[in-house]
Amino acid sequence: MPSASAGKLNQEVSPDKALDCGMTSAWPVALTIAGSDPSGGAGLQADLKTFHRFGVYGAAVPSLITVQDTRSVADCVPLDPSLVRRQIEAVQEDLPPSAAKTGALGTAAIVATVAEWARAAGTPLVVDPILASHRGQALAGPDVAAALAEELVPLCLLATPNLAEAAALAGFEVRDLASMRKAAERIAGLGARNVLVKGGHLDGDAVDILWSEGEIRTFSAARIATRHTHGTGCAYSAAITALLAFGWPLPEAVERAKLFVTAAIRTAPGLGRGQGPLNHHARIDSG
Repeated sequence: MPSASAGKLNQEVSPDKALDCGMTSAWPVALTIAGSDPSGGAGLQADLKTFHRFGVYGAAVPSLITVQDTRSVADCVPLDPSLVRRQIEAVQEDLPPSAAKTGALGTAAIVATVAEWARAAGTPLVVDPILASHRGQALAGPDVAAALAEELVPLCLLATPNLAEAAALAGFEVRDLASMRKAAERIAGLGARNVLVKGGHLDGDAVDILWSEGEIRTFSAARIATRHTHGTGCAYSAAITALLAFGWPLPEAVERAKLFVTAAIRTAPGLGRGQGPLNHHARIDSG
């Protein structure tokens, strides 16, 4: 659970002003267990940038290595589960996180490894159940969706699937707000305490559905006409994780993370020849 010092920081320092304040002590720690993106737009690189933007100390355990840029994923190589486990243990022993998140895990064996740690540690966990890149290239084996549903989703504080991932976990097609609500309820039935189904691939406004304590909440933002959305889901879940590490209530964390991601898309730097990265320096009030 978040420390007393983390709660004090939450009251005294807005995450939006963390960098300006030069925070140097009593930082909460957030951990990401995710794939590596050498282009820096997604995966654990995007997570660490987002953690830093929100004023938490980021620790990172790579689960797989990709060869990718803003145009495509050329290769994806999962690490040995024992190496993933040893990395997690090293962080847990020395810098126990106040909150953690997962991204692409690659294999069912790595999912089981992370679940074993999560079960023992009891750290508030955000599961971003990544199965493929934003461009559709597979980042997980065919048995990973089932492993996530059976082993890791039941342990999480929050699951954050996009439409395709929600369909894989829920077992039916998810294509509109009605099916998003149904999928959120179905995934909650797997054991997730809260479920955020992201509607970024819908037509019209970008609408997300949060199932929390039996209630549905909706978070909406105007769609921004841009191709530069690489790593949006990673930044979104990382921002939520950072705020949870500060001790923020979940609905407020989701709302603020949504505002951050919207600003990060709106002010994307336009890098790369494909689907470029977000602006991880974005401020929520960016115009």
